[in-house]
Amino acid sequence: MSEPSQDLINDALSLLERIKDTGKIRKGTNEVTKCIERGKALLVYIGVDVSPPEIIRHLPLLSKEKHVAYLNVPSAEDLGRSAGIDVSAASVAIEHAGGVDAELKSIVERVKQFN
Repeated sequence: MSEPSQDLINDALSLLERIKDTGKIRKGTNEVTKCIERGKALLVYIGVDVSPPEIIRHLPLLSKEKHVAYLNVPSAEDLGRSAGIDVSAASVAIEHAGGVDAELKSIVERVKQFN
């Protein structure tokens, strides 16, 4: 299976930046895990450079089990910045699109090609 393009990653991070102001996101692996388990996650972002990797290792499997699209983002620092925090984020989940539902749906469809 191929990896998502940098364009898709950039589009998804840009969408996250807009949703953090108008919608609802969950930051951090514990919050993201709960969001997925409760069936509220619409899209999950996972920082692949997280150390130790065990922190996020369960997220792709859990996302697949719950039929949630997930996107591996090369930089946890970029993920944190897009989520509006000053530190790296191991993972982020979108819980509510905040008015950009059509754009979120488009990104999710593109992401699902890689899951």
